Amino acid sequence: MTGHTELAKRFGTPSYVYDLDRVAAAKRDLFAALPDEVDVFYAVKANPHPEIVREMGVAQERGGARRRGCRAEISSVGELTAVLDAGLDAAEVLYTGPGKTDEEIAEALARGVRLFSVESLGDLRHIGAVGVRLGVVADCLLRVNSVSASASTSIRMTGVPSQFGFDSETLPALRDELTGVAGTTVAGLHFFPLSNSADEPSLIAEFQHTIALAAQLQDELGVAFRFVDIGGGFAAPYAVIGERPVYGALRAALAESLDTHFPGWRDGGPRIACESGRYLVADSGTLLVGVVNLKESRGRRFVILDGGINSFGGMSGLGRILPVSVRPYETGAPHEQLASLVGPLCTPGDILGRDIELPALAPGDTVAIPNAGSYGVTASLLMFLGRPAPAEIVVRGPEVVSASRIQHTRDYELGRGL
Repeated sequence: MTGHTELAKRFGTPSYVYDLDRVAAAKRDLFAALPDEVDVFYAVKANPHPEIVREMGVAQERGGARRRGCRAEISSVGELTAVLDAGLDAAEVLYTGPGKTDEEIAEALARGVRLFSVESLGDLRHIGAVGVRLGVVADCLLRVNSVSASASTSIRMTGVPSQFGFDSETLPALRDELTGVAGTTVAGLHFFPLSNSADEPSLIAEFQHTIALAAQLQDELGVAFRFVDIGGGFAAPYAVIGERPVYGALRAALAESLDTHFPGWRDGGPRIACESGRYLVADSGTLLVGVVNLKESRGRRFVILDGGINSFGGMSGLGRILPVSVRPYETGAPHEQLASLVGPLCTPGDILGRDIELPALAPGDTVAIPNAGSYGVTASLLMFLGRPAPAEIVVRGPEVVSASRIQHTRDYELGRGL
């Protein structure tokens, strides 16, 4: 691969470098960890870059057999456009999210989307009303907010009051209302109980719990499900030094649990899917940032960069991913100081790490944040202070596939004629 220092000099900083070979490797590892019959949805919110999305849709060889690429899970018509522009099929898309408007639903249906995750009876009725108006029927997966869970660690996504999903204990009483919404069919269930599982046993236990609950709800609702999305939770280091895990026991454990609870699953009764974002793209990305200045204040050191939370992570600004790991690129210098890593914005919240170990740095150096391929540019405070978006450089081996930058523009067409 072209050296990061060379890329930083050529395209400037801050800049992201995405390695498509790493994306392909993550996809191979995830496919290998799952039974061959299980579909994989790529959560486009993790990284909607066109080259990344296109790579997700590419079929791969495994054990002499050809396995199709990832399907797309989206939450907006903007993401739908990115998916279609990358050449993926709208009929293979899952549209999710708690705030779908009638206009968004209509556009998605008009462009060929037929599978929706629904969060509530009201959400289902919105989709049905638009479907009736357009003369189409949408397959809907009832997203489930389970009353209980298996894993006690990781980031919990169920078991609490939430805008996401039907409370599992309420579904049986809603059966007649759910199955009677014109313009829709209840095709199955959608789960997403946790994110970034702490370890493989926790991940397996959560999937086993989900599969058992899905079978129970099928019996209680009296509906033969055609599709069950059992969610994700696959882990990956995020903005810190580390390796993405490889799951060796998951494949057999999933197959055993599905054989027990859904004996026809291997023949598509129901079709089973998982979903992933971070696992598939995190380790493909490196954020290169330039050191602008060094400063000491009342006994503390600060390294000031040309990119902060405007370049990496509105989530970082919320304290979700502090602290990051940083190393100088291609120098191998040891860690020599504790300092806070801060960006260029006029806010004390522009901090990527407080009192973290850093190498000896000087203005003009380039440092790198590893495992930054997910929740980067589009999860950042791009518009704040009007600073340019970071460059995004896509490589495959030694080749630079593309280099681009998101531009901020204002469209006055909305008010034309006032």
